[in-house]
Amino acid sequence: MLESVPLPPPPPPPAPAVLSHGVLKSLLGAWALAACSSDETKAVEDHLTECAPCADEALRLRDAVGLLHAERSLDLDPLLRNRVLDGCLGRRPARIPVPGWATPYDAETARLDALLRDIGDAEWHAPVRLKWFTGEEATYRKATVAGVIGHLMSVDGLVAKALGLDDPLGSEGPVSPEERTESYWRGSHFPPTRTVREPWRGQSHDLIRTVSFAGRGVAELSVSYGDFSLPLRDALLDRAFECWVHAGDIADAVDYPYEPPAAAHLNSMIDLAARLIPATLAARRRAGLAAPSQSLVTAGSPGRSLHLEIEGAGGGDWYIALDSPAAVGSPAHQVAHVALDGVEFCQLASGHVPPEEAAAGQNGDREAIRDVLFAAASLSRL
Repeated sequence: MLESVPLPPPPPPPAPAVLSHGVLKSLLGAWALAACSSDETKAVEDHLTECAPCADEALRLRDAVGLLHAERSLDLDPLLRNRVLDGCLGRRPARIPVPGWATPYDAETARLDALLRDIGDAEWHAPVRLKWFTGEEATYRKATVAGVIGHLMSVDGLVAKALGLDDPLGSEGPVSPEERTESYWRGSHFPPTRTVREPWRGQSHDLIRTVSFAGRGVAELSVSYGDFSLPLRDALLDRAFECWVHAGDIADAVDYPYEPPAAAHLNSMIDLAARLIPATLAARRRAGLAAPSQSLVTAGSPGRSLHLEIEGAGGGDWYIALDSPAAVGSPAHQVAHVALDGVEFCQLASGHVPPEEAAAGQNGDREAIRDVLFAAASLSRL
């Protein structure tokens, strides 16, 4: 019998070649077109996490590749769900993810862009009635679908300016949202058309790309709205809220179905509004539009509070300080309780539902309830 002789082990695979910066940069075009080999793709994507100029160039090329493809209808392929699930399960996490606090803005601009892609040329001139609340009454302004996108782009320019990006109104443009919108509309030589979509879309992409590469500290960067400021994380949330509200206005004008934001995003929007109410209430009190404070406390101490209970998607509980923005809302100091559906509260905060008509479950101090509902409506603006 012949004795078996073990086979020699196979030679180890060759180590992947280390590609130079110049070679990796030359591969960016092929990478954007998904034409690289698997080894080249891995090398390029590893390089993008370490080289900001190449990462910015790669994103620009990816955006350019997207423009080469014809846009298709939003009608869904029946097999789309399975393909999306398979793709998600097999894909690696993004190397440079969008910060969690910026995802509502990313999602709402993408949803509005899908709506705009699906409407015809004539619908860009459809009349839209913009609504907000000032003082004690509702205010209205007529616009068109294209005019509303110009409004969103001009106010988003405040965030762009804070990030050092180009402001669509120029470096000397107005600061307040209303003045910026009026300036943009006056400066349009012709009524805005669907051509406004691309600069608005490009600006929103630039904002998301910039905050994704900027690092953690950028979230607290101050964005000025003229008579008040917000940290960048809240400013983008504010812009996401307005994008959703005006997308709803556009959808109503062109008879297009439009759903509320995802529950987590809706919760964040409600939280921002609840945090802004005490300062707005104080401003209304100074203008003689709200009842005087009853029990001032030192900053950071609990004071008289209203329990805001939000039901449905995005729901939760908030305790709103009534007598001073520096006080802390507290269940132990509750004097009133208001219950509202989440979407209806957002409609109130956007000036689309008058405070007197908000279908709220109410209990407790009636004066405090009225002041908070009117303060919530006063968060709205053009």
